[in-house]
Amino acid sequence: MIRVGVIGVGSLGQHHARNYAALKGCTLVGVADPDEARAKEIAKKNGCAAFGRPEELLGKVDAVSVASPTALHYQTALPFLERGVHCLIEKPLSTDLAEADALIAAAHKGKAVLQVGHIERFNPAILAIREHRSQPLFIEADRLGPYSPRNTDVDVVLELMIHDLDIVLALVGRKIETVQAVGLPVLSRTEDIANVRLSFEGGCVANLTASRVTVDKRRKIRIFTRDAYLSVDYLAKQVAIHRLKEGADPSQAGSLIGLARMVEIEKLKIRDEEQLKLELESFLETVASGGKPVVTGEDGRDAVALGLEIRRQMAEHRRRVLGA
Repeated sequence: MIRVGVIGVGSLGQHHARNYAALKGCTLVGVADPDEARAKEIAKKNGCAAFGRPEELLGKVDAVSVASPTALHYQTALPFLERGVHCLIEKPLSTDLAEADALIAAAHKGKAVLQVGHIERFNPAILAIREHRSQPLFIEADRLGPYSPRNTDVDVVLELMIHDLDIVLALVGRKIETVQAVGLPVLSRTEDIANVRLSFEGGCVANLTASRVTVDKRRKIRIFTRDAYLSVDYLAKQVAIHRLKEGADPSQAGSLIGLARMVEIEKLKIRDEEQLKLELESFLETVASGGKPVVTGEDGRDAVALGLEIRRQMAEHRRRVLGA
């Protein structure tokens, strides 16, 4: 049995604790949070011990989830990685590349698994397309939602868009040639809306939009390949693959209706499972096997590095538009 702990039991960390308590192959030893009343509340719900400081878990656990605020990831996770305790660190890994590099180095030195919590990699809709795609030629992603003051310590890129940055980097698997980004604050002091265009070696282009000041919640990605168009709805957990019917000649369609009749649509069957549960199961399997996690520390660093370049370009755009 893998002994696990959760550091930070706020809105997300509480669900890490809930899932660990129910998963086979592990024992939830305890949760740690500076709000000791909160730690005791979550511990009571999940039948484990409560701690006020993360270091109190050292020596008691084999693995931890770090769900504390991003600014605390480095100082929280480093002592665990250095002592060989496996860590799943929520995204973003850090907002500082030197800290991200130090966490990766500590994991290698301590022979510990370092997995980054890019949970959309475990969205059943994303899992479903792995065997149904060829090299992307164009990608379009929208991640939009209403305003919440809870996560405004980071801009919309590192809060929301980073999910799609990680997915796009994984899908394309090639070096980025150019980045073009714009963004503006609307309700907070950091950017609340952003648009990014990425050009990759080989010609693939990705256009990503993220907003946390939109009335309706929307999480979609569209992937165009040489022979198909894949439409993925993260929220509904739905995937539709559009292909021209065999022998169809679009030049003979005559109208949009005629063209539509030449297209066949395949709707994939999706496993209706909680993606956090799938993520934690994958983490525990990696800990048990000593293998490579689905989302490595290096993957998390790449997403942060790209996010920071986007942030730099947004700041330049903000100065041009707002003079501040």
